[in-house]
Amino acid sequence: MRFTFPLMAIGLEVAMIVLFGLFVQYETDQNFSQQPNSTKSPIVDVDRYLDLYPLFQDVHVMVFAGFGFLMTFLRKYGFSSVGINLLIAALGLQWGTIAQGILQSHGEKFHIEIKNMINADFSTATVLISFGAVLGKTSPIQMLTMTILEIAVFAVNEYLVVEIFGASDTGASMTIHAFGAYFGLAVAGVLYRSSLKEGHRNEESVYHSDLFAMIGTLFLWIFWPSFNSAIANAGKNQDMAIVNTYFSLAACVVTAYACSSLLESRGKLHMVHIQNATLAGGVAIGTSADMANTPYYAMIIGSIAGMVSVFGFKFLTPFFTTKLRIHDTCGVHNLHGLPGVIGGLASIVFIALETADRSAMATQAAALGSSIGTALVGGLVTGLILKIPIWGQPADQDCYDDSVYWEVPRRTELDMFSRFHEHGNHNQLEPEA
Repeated sequence: MRFTFPLMAIGLEVAMIVLFGLFVQYETDQNFSQQPNSTKSPIVDVDRYLDLYPLFQDVHVMVFAGFGFLMTFLRKYGFSSVGINLLIAALGLQWGTIAQGILQSHGEKFHIEIKNMINADFSTATVLISFGAVLGKTSPIQMLTMTILEIAVFAVNEYLVVEIFGASDTGASMTIHAFGAYFGLAVAGVLYRSSLKEGHRNEESVYHSDLFAMIGTLFLWIFWPSFNSAIANAGKNQDMAIVNTYFSLAACVVTAYACSSLLESRGKLHMVHIQNATLAGGVAIGTSADMANTPYYAMIIGSIAGMVSVFGFKFLTPFFTTKLRIHDTCGVHNLHGLPGVIGGLASIVFIALETADRSAMATQAAALGSSIGTALVGGLVTGLILKIPIWGQPADQDCYDDSVYWEVPRRTELDMFSRFHEHGNHNQLEPEA
């Protein structure tokens, strides 16, 4: 780790700098003068830049703060959840810019603008979703490798869905959420550790770790309308995307709370459900965010997504672990996978109700199938590569433990809490509701 990780990280950054030097340039007045037939105005571009920058800021907060803190629920893995999230995002946004830019420019030099930065953050979000499936069981070197491989596959699938199929996926329910979830599940399946089937002593939360994770939930929930509207067409479509996401999330929260209480003993709320299922409405409305022409459509989708997500955490996650040998640490299948599929199917329903255009319906179905299929194949290949014992993987007994890769304080609040419990100086009775 001491030499391998620094060499790999520096090598990748040098490669990014070289690629940026070869392919990326600013759009300047000189560029316009070289294109005499262009009717595009630099002033209009500046105005659009200023319009998009607040949306970019919101997406940026979601990627770096929202996803990072959402994964801090593990009691001894907070450093890695936030820290490796930052590492993945920093590398991913650079590589995403290159991978998407080269595909769209067909190998030529391309101009960098605010929309490229938003799309680069989107590509990074895909890896962060997959990171949740393997959280606590991989090394930083493995995550750097997965970032490079996954974004390359993501860029190809996105190009296929948007440019070749011509499908609509404004909020990226299919190309980001479903893709990231099933890619992560495929990797987790290949890297499955049978010794963790019955659980691990560090794979649990404590009061303050769940509270930190809830901070991530709030960041994501507040800014999700910007995520779903950032690349929508300016004007009515963008306004609809914002409003529909707003109400879908609100309906999802109420439904998720209700289902959590219904499924838990004595009607108590489960923090895992509240941290994750309350966000499923934002995922599910993504593809059709600019299609639903009345808010109650969005509220129905959000409500369904909230219910499906809670039921997934309650029943599917244990089934995947014990029967399918896929250990999904964060439950990304329930937050991103299933709601992403719901989002794709919802877009087909909207098209059927509004225009009955069979060609458009087939296009949306092909986009959903491509996103899931490409993710599964890419994830399996990536998992096989990461399984090679050269990446500094943690031993089974060291999973979910920051101290393997981080310098951690010798004495922590957690240690004192554990000693407190060992001496039995606490009230073991839980109040009845």
